Order: sequence, then C-alpha cells, then structure tokens
Amino acid sequence: MITDSPVADAPNNQSVNNGPVHSAITYEKIPTHIYADAKAASRAVAHEIADLIRQKQGEGKPCILGLATGSSPKTVYAELVRMHREEGLSFRNVVSFNLDEYYPMEPDSLQSYWRFMREQLFDHVDIPAENYHVPDGTIRYDKVAEFVKRYEEMIAEAGGLDFQLLGIGGNGHIGFNEPGSLINSHTRLMMLDHSTRAAASGDFGGLPRTPRKAITMGVASILAAKRVVLLAWGERKAPVIRGAVEGTVTETNPASYLQTHPNVLFVIDEAASSELTRMKSPWLVDTVVWDNKMIKKAVTHLSLTLGKPILKLTDRDYNDNGMSDLLAQYGQAYDINIDVFNQLQHTITGWPGGKPNADDTNRPERALPAQKRCIIFSPHPDDDIISMGGTFQRLHDQGHEVHVGYQTSGNIAVADDEALRFADYVVDFNSKFGINSPEATRIFQDAATSLRLKKDSEMDTPEVRHVKGLIRMGEAKATCRFVGIPVENAHFLNMPFYETGKVEKKPLGEDDVKVVMDLIEKIKPHQIYAAGDLADPHGTHKVCLDAIMEAVRRLKHKNFMKDCWVWLYRGAWAEWDVSEIEMAVPMSPDQVMKKRLGIFKHQSQKDGVVYQGTDSREFWQRAEERNRGTAAIYNRLGLAEYEAMEAFVRWKF
Repeated sequence: MITDSPVADAPNNQSVNNGPVHSAITYEKIPTHIYADAKAASRAVAHEIADLIRQKQGEGKPCILGLATGSSPKTVYAELVRMHREEGLSFRNVVSFNLDEYYPMEPDSLQSYWRFMREQLFDHVDIPAENYHVPDGTIRYDKVAEFVKRYEEMIAEAGGLDFQLLGIGGNGHIGFNEPGSLINSHTRLMMLDHSTRAAASGDFGGLPRTPRKAITMGVASILAAKRVVLLAWGERKAPVIRGAVEGTVTETNPASYLQTHPNVLFVIDEAASSELTRMKSPWLVDTVVWDNKMIKKAVTHLSLTLGKPILKLTDRDYNDNGMSDLLAQYGQAYDINIDVFNQLQHTITGWPGGKPNADDTNRPERALPAQKRCIIFSPHPDDDIISMGGTFQRLHDQGHEVHVGYQTSGNIAVADDEALRFADYVVDFNSKFGINSPEATRIFQDAATSLRLKKDSEMDTPEVRHVKGLIRMGEAKATCRFVGIPVENAHFLNMPFYETGKVEKKPLGEDDVKVVMDLIEKIKPHQIYAAGDLADPHGTHKVCLDAIMEAVRRLKHKNFMKDCWVWLYRGAWAEWDVSEIEMAVPMSPDQVMKKRLGIFKHQSQKDGVVYQGTDSREFWQRAEERNRGTAAIYNRLGLAEYEAMEAFVRWKF
C-alpha cells in the first residue's frame, strides 16, 4: 500500500519529502495522492508493486499484475528495473496481463505494446517469457472473439489480478475503453475514439496511419482487480482527472467507474491536480494561509466565477464564497480589491525588456541596462514565434540584442512527403546545374530512396533525419529574418537527447546541459526566455527546461548571471493562470497579424501537422486563441481591453 509521508505542519498544497499533498477535506470520491512530480509519484507506485511481489514470494504464490502502456507508467517500470538490478527484486513469480494492444499490429512494430513492454520492463528483469501476456494484434479478425474470451479465462485461471496499473486518456478512457463503454464490458475489440487516435498519431507519423481499433480489457475486467492504481501526469490530464474523482459516475468518462471500486487510488502530479477543488480553490475545503499569492489566486478566481470585475466585489461576495476569514484577517473587500487590481495592472507592459528612463518600481522588468542581451530558448524550431512572437518582435524593435537558441532539430515533426519533396528538389537542382558534391548528392539520394521505400513501422534513417532537420532549420532562419534579427543570432544547439529518430527520447545528459551552458556563457544575457509549458512531463519541452534550469544553477555564481532574469512562457497547449502571471505583454491587431505571418514561415508545420495531438487547429490558430483569451481574462477582471496578450512568469533561481 502507498503510505503518506507526515505532512501535519506542511503549508497547503506543498509536497514534503516527496510525499503526497494532504488536505483535511476534499471533494474527491476516489482517494487521490498528489506528488510534486511524476518521478516521486512513480517511485511510490513502484515500491508498492515491489512490496506486493515480495509478499507473494514469501507466501509461495504468484503475483498477478495487470500492466499498462503509454508514457505514464514508464518511470514506474524504470524504478522496478532499478530495484531488480540494485536490490535483487525478482520477477520469477510474476504473471502479467497487459491491458491492450492496437489492432492490427505486428509485435515487432515500433508502436507495438509487445515491443513497448519488452523494451521498458520484460527484457530487463527475470520474468519468465511464458509468464507475460499482451493481447495479440496479429490474430485473424474471425478469431478475435475466441481470443478475447480465452484472455479473460487465462486471467481467471491465474487467480485474478492482484494489482492493476492504469493510465488515463484525455477523454477519460482506461485501457482502450472509450467514452460510451459500459461498466459490465469485458475484453473485446474496440473502435478508437478520434481524440485517442489524434493523441497517438505522432507515434504513427500522422492520423491516416494510426490504427482505428484495439483489443482491450473491459471495464468489468479492470474493476475485478483486487487493487487498482491510476497514474496521471501533466496539466492536460487535469480536467478529466477532476471529472473522474469529483464528478458523477458516467460512461462519458470511463475512469469515473473507478469510484465503484473498493480499493483504488489515483496517483497524480501537481500539474494533473490543478483542476481539483482542493488545489484550484483550497479555501473552499480547508483553512489556508492567506499570503499574497493565495489572496491573488482567490480574488481573481472569485471575480471570474461571479463574472464581476475585481473592483466591484463586495464583502458579501467574499462571505458567500468561503473567503470570510480573509476579510476577518485583512479588513474590507474594498482594500483587498484595490491591492489585487494594482498588482495585476503592474504586470502589463509594452516594454518586455524594460522601459528606458522610466521609473521601474512597479514594472515587471528593470529599466537598466536600456539595451539588454536576450536569449529566447525554443525547444522546437517554431516555439519562439508561436509562444512569444509578439514579445520577440518587441524586444528587437526596442533595440535589444536578441538571440534564439533552438534546442532541438524538430526533425521528427516533418512529414515524409515534405522531406521527399525537399530531397528531390536538391538532387534535381544539383543535376541541372552540374553541382558536383558527391557526399551531398549521396545523402539526399539515399534520403529520397529511403522515404519512397519506408514502411510505417520503420524509423527514419540518419539521412532522412538530416534532411528533415535542414527543413526546420531553414524555416527557423526565415522567422529570424522576418522578425529582423541577423541569422547569426540563431543558434542551433541540436541537443543530443532528441536525436533518436523516435518519439521516445533519451534521458537528459551532460552533453545536453553543456551545450546550453556554452550558449549562455557566450551571450552573457540579461534576459533568458524559456518554455515553461509542462503539459507533458515526458515531452521535449520538459527536458529542454530541465537542461536550462540545470545550466543556470551551475552558472549562477558567475558575475554576469547576477544581472540575468529568467522568464518562462507557455506553448501552444496551455497558458499560465492569471494569478501566476508576472509579465503580460499586450498586442495590437496588427501585431497579432504579424505574429501569424511569422508562424507561417514554418511551412512544414502547416496543413497537416505530424504531431497535432487532439487539437485539430493549426498552431497559429491555437496561439491566437490563447493570446486573445488571456487578454479577455484581464478585461473580465476589470482591466483595459487589449486585442491579445502574451504572458510570462519569472523563475527566481
């Protein structure tokens, strides 16, 4: 059993000793443990599984595990592998049954869950090969009914599942039990929801190549397990987690069926917990410490919930919405309203690099030095313009020395047909004009040949990745020219962790940190902008941010770092909560249009993006809606009305 670390004296919403966050009262109908990050949470779950395995070994019994795939359990499996290697944890008595598999699917395919489980766990521990089972994606269609019946029988013959590990889809699916699945459903062939296919499309090189079906254990099969633990990481899972643990039991959110299980636990990180009542409005469930951060969070939440500008909130509004103790501590609503309003007003600036010859007491950035050196770190070659294109342009126009550090090549996000068109062009150009570069010609000819013969299950060759990287590099340079900065200010770091040719990346390494450190030391910036979009804690943005933070920590003793501020922006997926924003840069309609044209320079990312996710809009549409949404929130709070805004939070290292 996962146990809680002592946190009796901990402030609200803070993790202590890597243990879960506590709250005396919650709205949750399922026990939910919140950890600071996925790594700490995964360790706790892995240790529960290890304890169960050892307990069963002591009893001379097999341990029957139901296992999941996807990004969520990877860190759990990594910890189990570590315990096997370093602590002697044996899997000889483990019998496992996996939740699901795409259909049809060859077991050696890159996307196969057979392959996933072997690479993540089975090949690294001593579990006998005959003891692990994954649904067969190669079974003939007319044999599927017989197969799924037998799969259920095998679980029953083994004694039933002692422990079922789950992830959760963005639409609430568990296994591949999509919305609409019934509580009494068993192992079966399932049609996949469009949102599920869209979320997986990056693994398959686009939606058209993504399977439409999967074999999955049913809801009843999952609920039959003696113990169920569900994992969820990242803020993109936050809404569906809230629905599952605070909402009603409904087929539209299959994870909510777990409310009926007597021994279930949700293990989530703080990002995935952000929509839970105890995290979003903790004053409604428990006593809170009314510091400035909490006051700002509560007042903005109250204003938006009631649809009233901050300066119109009354004592009664506070009393009727769980904030009477705030009034008792700080006085009337009028004074609190003005204080919070002024704080929000002071975040707005048209001078993201600081306004020269101005009193900067209430401005988010320093006035001096008047001309700053700035590095915008862009995880992919288009994050700079998508996430902060208006600010990027402002910094240049206002005379600052702007550099962009493109952290990865972004090569896997280029469609094969786009790369083939580019490779054919180069080969034809060289041939037509008699350009004799045997090595270059060979690379592009090999890439073109590989792309023509490539199967869906095959990785890109090094030559293809090179071509795709050149495409994205050219687009990034075009953006820099569009903004007005010299191309030599575009730095292509090609961090090694990214260059696997697969969606799955290598862990952050020393070489990754060093290349970031080298650029910071070379530029000696007064400002660093970094992507703080952690919607997917296993994604490229998270790894790139970790590299920057580690580089900054190592360099903070340098004299130039004493005058360096780090600002975090969000990507096309989410935005900062208004109570967190420390700098908001407004944009006029013309500036919004110019940003859009800058995004258009990334032609390979238009009209059918490889890694589009569940959002069918193009990146420029997402960015504009997000920026307009931020401006609209400020306006609803009673501040000036702008066309759009880009928002930033300062990381005080």
